[in-house]
Amino acid sequence: MEKNRRMTNIELLRILAMIMVVVMHFLYYSGSLMEVGSSLSSVRIIGTLIEAFCLVAVNTYVFISGYFGVKSCFKPGRAVALLCQIWFYSILIFLVLLALGMPTLGYADGRLNIYGLVSYFFPIETEHYWFATAYFMLYLLTPVLGTAVKNMSKRRLEITLGGLLILFSFIKSISPIEFVVDKYGYDFAWFICVYLAAAYFSLYGSKFFEKKGWMVYALSATASFLIQLLLWVVCQKSSSFAYYFTVPFHYNFILCFTGTIGLFYGFLQIKIKEGRMAQIIRKLGTLSFGIYLLHEHIDLRRIWYEFLGRIVNPGRNQGLLYFFAELFFCLFILFGAGIFIDFMRSMLFAVAANVLRKTPIGQKLKKLDEEGRT
Repeated sequence: MEKNRRMTNIELLRILAMIMVVVMHFLYYSGSLMEVGSSLSSVRIIGTLIEAFCLVAVNTYVFISGYFGVKSCFKPGRAVALLCQIWFYSILIFLVLLALGMPTLGYADGRLNIYGLVSYFFPIETEHYWFATAYFMLYLLTPVLGTAVKNMSKRRLEITLGGLLILFSFIKSISPIEFVVDKYGYDFAWFICVYLAAAYFSLYGSKFFEKKGWMVYALSATASFLIQLLLWVVCQKSSSFAYYFTVPFHYNFILCFTGTIGLFYGFLQIKIKEGRMAQIIRKLGTLSFGIYLLHEHIDLRRIWYEFLGRIVNPGRNQGLLYFFAELFFCLFILFGAGIFIDFMRSMLFAVAANVLRKTPIGQKLKKLDEEGRT
């Protein structure tokens, strides 16, 4: 049992990564980021600085999967559970909003929208949640990636990984023009790069990042912020760099990648004493994905800020004080609601799993999972 227990420090990192995701979405929907053509304000500067330190969140989720996934076995049952979790939020939120009489993508103004309805029942195929789609596809491919990595020499893996990083990260990071194949890290291809990098570090380690992880994270985030600040100044005089202004905040920007590795190794060195607090952290870590599936639902992602923001700041006043009040209030509500709903979902799924185990389908999934361990 002890051997299979989740690492508390990594679950704490998983929780932090989800908090960072919520913060980034808040900054975007609240208009708290620097933009080309807009004036600077204390809120936009602070918001962009916070964004720079949160940008590693998505890569961190994938990095965790690659670091530990390369040494574990693929379980079809886990893939089914992940898909069911996505379905739970995709369909249930739509039904709740429908019952409340609120407009949805699937039904509004007394009319059905076929595409909207399809997005609820086929969330992976329609990219209802882009991250969930890429993450689910990545998990399905982990047996292939894991087998390839473990059967390659260190040198061949380095060459392969180096080539992929040059193609998907380094070149785009210094190019002032946009490439057709570049998806800014919002895609399955970039997730493969991050997964393979994490697998490499899991198998061979890194003395440098073990010692300098926090420093690399801090310097990477700070440098990204300073680069964008400089580009904002440049863009006031020339629109030629309007695209490159956005590059430092792409997930496949090289400094975002190095920051991800730095933050992961920083948390890897943290020691958390076993006890009640460790148990709570591990539990919250397993439930944190629900926060994303709740607030990024296709019917909620563009309305939750306006609703919550008006509660804490009904006058829509500007300034740092109101900015932080809205930020912490939205974070508190979304985190608490997401954890609570996913806890209830986990209880419901536990009951369903007990029933499913007695069925032919459940027996088949159990057998497939056991085959994966051999």
